[in-house]
Amino acid sequence: MEVRLFATLREGRGKEVEIPWHEGIDGNAVLKALDLKPCDVKIFLINGVHNTPDAKLKENDILAFFPSTGGG
Repeated sequence: MEVRLFATLREGRGKEVEIPWHEGIDGNAVLKALDLKPCDVKIFLINGVHNTPDAKLKENDILAFFPSTGGG
């Protein structure tokens, strides 16, 4: 399963990461595999659609994680 990371979430992980898919995997398991906490991810997309980390994933899903952004 492809996971696309943005901004600060790429630090130490890269732009794209492959995570093995298995029956019953959800977004929380992917976050844990990437050493991310749910609070680290502001926007969680599955195939370009907003979702939540507790959503069950399908084999060919593409995930995208965006952090909170700050600035002035």
